[in-house]
Formats: sequence, C-alpha cells, structure tokens
Amino acid sequence: MASYVLRRIFMLIPVLLGVSILVFLIVHLSPGDPARLMLGERAPVEQLEALREQLGLNDPLPIQYVKWLGRVVKLDFGRSIRSNRPVVEEIAARLPATAELAVAATVLAILIGVPVGILSAVRPNSIFDDVATLGALAGIAMPVFWQGIMLMLIFSVHLEWLPSSGRGDGWQYYVLPAVTLGTGAAASITRMTRSTMLETLGQDYVRTARAKGLAERLVVYRHALRNALLPIVTIIGLEFGGLMAGAVITETIFAWPGVGRYAVDAIRSRDFPAVQGIILTFALIYALINLIVDVLYAYLDPRLQVRYD
Repeated sequence: MASYVLRRIFMLIPVLLGVSILVFLIVHLSPGDPARLMLGERAPVEQLEALREQLGLNDPLPIQYVKWLGRVVKLDFGRSIRSNRPVVEEIAARLPATAELAVAATVLAILIGVPVGILSAVRPNSIFDDVATLGALAGIAMPVFWQGIMLMLIFSVHLEWLPSSGRGDGWQYYVLPAVTLGTGAAASITRMTRSTMLETLGQDYVRTARAKGLAERLVVYRHALRNALLPIVTIIGLEFGGLMAGAVITETIFAWPGVGRYAVDAIRSRDFPAVQGIILTFALIYALINLIVDVLYAYLDPRLQVRYD
C-alpha cells in the first residue's frame, strides 16, 4: 500500500506543474496591466515603471514563471491588487466556508443518491425506477443559477421559511445553498449507483447467494453493494472535488463568503495574483481528493495494489 500511495503522489507532480504553467500563461497573456491596476489610471509613468520592475514584469516570461513558481512552492501567491493583503491569507479566510458548503452538499447527495440508486436497481422498470431516472436527468440538466433563484423565491421570499443569503450560525443558512449545489451530484450518484448495482445483481455469486436462501436484504447490502462500492466511491470523490471548485455560481447567488465568490470578485477587478492563487488552490484540492479516492480504491480492492507493484 505504501509504494502504491507514493507512486500516486509522484504522479501528481507533473499534473500540478502543467496546471501552474497554464494558469501563469493565461493570466499573464490576458489584456491589462497589473501595475496600472494597482496604481490607477492616472499614475505617473515613472511610478508604473518602478512598480513593474519591482514585480518583475519586465523580465521575460520564462524567468517570471520560474520566480513565481519558486514563491508558489513556499505558499506565497503574492499580494492581492485590491486589498494589498497576502493572497494565501485571503484564501485561507474563505476556504472553510467553501469546504462546509461542499461537505453539506456532498452529504446530501450521498443520502439521496445512494438509497435511490439502490432501490431503482432492486426494482428495475418499476414506477419508482422511472420517477428516479426522470428526477436524475432533471437534476443533471437543471441550471444551477436557475435552481438557486427558484429555491430562493419559493422558500425565502414567498414562504419565508429559510434565509435567502449569508452564512449564519444556524443550519437554516446551509439548506438552500447545499440543495442547489448538491442536486447535480445527487443525480450523478443516483445514476452511477443504479447502473453499478444492476450489473452486480446480475453476477453469478449474487444468484448463488439467493439460491442458498439468504434474505434479500443481506443479498443486496452485504454481497451486491459491497462489490459495487468501487465506482460509487469514485464518483463521490470526483463530485466532492467538483463541488469544491464549482461552488462559484452558488456562492454568488446566496452571497456565501467562500473562495468561489472571492474568485468572481477577483476576476471582475482583474486581480491577477488572487486569480492565480485561487485556481492553483482548487487544482491542488482536486488532485488531493483524487489521491484519496485512489487510496480508498486500492483499500477496497487490494488487487489494484498487486497490479501496480
């Protein structure tokens, strides 16, 4: 297991390096002058040149990248153009809010997706299966911004049951953002669980377990579900990583003080250091989640460890 984990960790290095190159090039080749954004449109030319020299903007792009990567390795993403605070501090202050929202949405998606997928597989082509399939398709196709606005209008404006925005101390503040963010993940988990369970329930060892007279509950949960967990765990991990990085729209709709909303503000103000830091943070989080999923995959199926040894 240790050699397998180390091998997966080393495989992350070229991925993160490629992401850093793309982020650096996209931000630096986009129109706009960071020095003029920091000092304003009416700043004297002498001050602009001095700031460009201080930031290293006059150096060739490869040299700028090497210097920037050296700072990134030390978790120094530079200073925000808007607030003049270290970007890593700005992200660290907002990351817990995004993580809480992503965890709540993922838990909600698991509680809905896994049971519904199992019941759909156990009762294929039934009314419940048709309704669940239709609901999963609607959840995947439904735009996040439209769903968030509709939920806000119904439960906050008309019924006045739940708060419409902000991050308060009560659980009520998490309901609408978590439902909005987790609907698509719940639909994906439902479809994956259904298809995997259908395939597993048709295997010979399941028919043998039924032939031995085991209760259907034991056949489904002890034999079929345990062997169907691999793709389900994979989709849950990928969905959680996607929710962490894809909470931009949800956080903007509900004024959630997370990294996604900070990313929107940074893009609007052309805060290049903040944009770079946010993208790299999301890329690192997604890569670490994939690593955790791979380790769980190898733990659930030890044959993978032998394959990579």
